[in-house]
Amino acid sequence: MDHYSFWSLFPPLLAIILAIKTRQVFVSLLFGIWLGWVILSGGNLLNGSTATIQALVDVFKDPGNTRTIMFSSLVGALIAFIQRSGGVEGFVNRIYKILEKIEKKKSGRSRVIVQLIAWLTGTLIFVESSINALTVGSVFRPIFDKLKIPREKLAYIADSISAPTCILIPLNAWGAYIMGLIAAQGFDNPFEILVGAFPFNFYPMLAMAMVVGVIVTQKDFGPMKKAELRAKNEGKVIRDGATPLISSDVVSMEKKEGVKARARNMIIPIGVMVGMMPLMLVFTGWDQVENISQLHWYQQILSAIGKGSGSTSVLYSVLTSIFVGSALYMSQKIFSFQETIDLIFKGVGGLIPLALLMMLAFAIGNVCRSLGTGVYVAELSKEWLSPNFVPVIVYIVASFIAFSTGTSWGTFAIMIAIGVPMAQALDANLYLTIAAALGGGVFGDHCSPISDTTIISSMASASDHIDHVKTQLPYALTAGGVTVVLYLILGYVMH
Repeated sequence: MDHYSFWSLFPPLLAIILAIKTRQVFVSLLFGIWLGWVILSGGNLLNGSTATIQALVDVFKDPGNTRTIMFSSLVGALIAFIQRSGGVEGFVNRIYKILEKIEKKKSGRSRVIVQLIAWLTGTLIFVESSINALTVGSVFRPIFDKLKIPREKLAYIADSISAPTCILIPLNAWGAYIMGLIAAQGFDNPFEILVGAFPFNFYPMLAMAMVVGVIVTQKDFGPMKKAELRAKNEGKVIRDGATPLISSDVVSMEKKEGVKARARNMIIPIGVMVGMMPLMLVFTGWDQVENISQLHWYQQILSAIGKGSGSTSVLYSVLTSIFVGSALYMSQKIFSFQETIDLIFKGVGGLIPLALLMMLAFAIGNVCRSLGTGVYVAELSKEWLSPNFVPVIVYIVASFIAFSTGTSWGTFAIMIAIGVPMAQALDANLYLTIAAALGGGVFGDHCSPISDTTIISSMASASDHIDHVKTQLPYALTAGGVTVVLYLILGYVMH
């Protein structure tokens, strides 16, 4: 049996419901994992409990998981560096100078402008979703705090441009992974098919556009409106009793006394991290391309990116950034060698909670795969099949799988393998179907409280995780609802 039927839905749903009700994300994920292994153990509580412990250990058997968890921790060192060296303060001062010039011309637009700058910054960092969210959240948090913009809004902006940007500009690990999935379906030109599907990938476009619309019109709704009023009227960027998903030592780390604030002390290390990502994708994928010498230079690069390791590239990028930052700060005599080492450990320590959450997120993804959650949901969808409805069904099912499992990449693997043959067999539009599978994966992942990108966005913004999920959900559902209507209409028009 490929799945455990309706039992396979219980663990992710339990984790999601508990997370929303109790606001205890760690405990909720752990209970979801435990229930999954109890089911896999045939209802034996003792065996299920011991299997749960082993499953957490086994997360580290996957090198990709280990590299991602290491990266998530090491980013804490980079955050500590750019704050303690005066890099963030220098960058913030530059932004303030821009805002002062704007205020002289037209009053009351600072909050709008700084949010748009945050959106633009995230859009330009399309190399990796984690780097995107971490950069936007950690860099703009002090500016947002000073302008009394709620942390939930920063987390929403960071989350809404991370995965959407990466999937719409696929010159990164996302594009490489998706092209590999398309190629596995027997296509010789996966890049052309991905480009053909691009215009129909509505959810990422709508999600990004909605952020701009909300910022410019200043028309918030739902829980986010309450958060905005709280921040404006009471000056509270997080609600009373909230638990920011980051160590307070990292959040409140100030510039070292006597050090001049320079924006370059932030821009250079982050620039190195962002710039190293595509280079490392090429480096890690170069030897994997067959007959690479027979290809044109641009085909060599694209093929190497397509074969590159995303987790390896991310880890190498942040390690290089930390090394460059260390050399930069020591050359300016900001830190001694011992201070540099101490700061690295302090920064890493501040993000240990994130590393633990990532471990739990991977573990619940593994147990969902063992239970066949995605396969079961996909099989249920076959009952509704009709050529005109293929794109919208693929989108809805992909959304539910991603929401339940907390992974867009896992959803892509399931739904492209199912959606492509489905479209071919029923003569549905192939590009529309692939776009629906990709967009549904991003939408479900965007909404899910157990998603790694949702967790990272909360962490980088130092927002309460469940507050972030609740304030973001109405916006995501709005864009998701419009997307459903578009796929319904185009399913008929383009059949």
